[in-house]
Amino acid sequence: MRIANFLALVLLCPALAAAQQLPRTELSAGVHLIRAEVADNFVTRMQGLMHRPSMGANEGMLFIFDEPGIQCMWMKNTLIPLSVAYLADDGSIVNIEDMKPQTEDSHCTKKPVRFALEMNHGWFASKGLRAGAKLRGLEKFKPRQ
Repeated sequence: MRIANFLALVLLCPALAAAQQLPRTELSAGVHLIRAEVADNFVTRMQGLMHRPSMGANEGMLFIFDEPGIQCMWMKNTLIPLSVAYLADDGSIVNIEDMKPQTEDSHCTKKPVRFALEMNHGWFASKGLRAGAKLRGLEKFKPRQ
């Protein structure tokens, strides 16, 4: 019976991970409101949007790193196509990368940043946002000391 319970738990882990509830924040890009889950520690950043079958139109995930660095994303076990914007502390977009589901290709920032925002594929382009555009709402996330 213990083995059966263990196997059931192992098989349910992806579903449990998909159902995780993370804190949310609101960001804005001009008139566009973004509701983003916040992944601000090693575990939540590693899990990211893995195993999720869909995401709302103006929803995303904000990754907050402890300090600025060259950050890279991949799409292992991620079921939906995404675009990631790497953001400077002042909210300006450094670069945007489009990512295909279930791949292990690295998508990296072009200069050190503390923030990355994943949205549905093409979201930034559809709003006319590109490198240099500014998002508001990051100022509440002060660097850890």
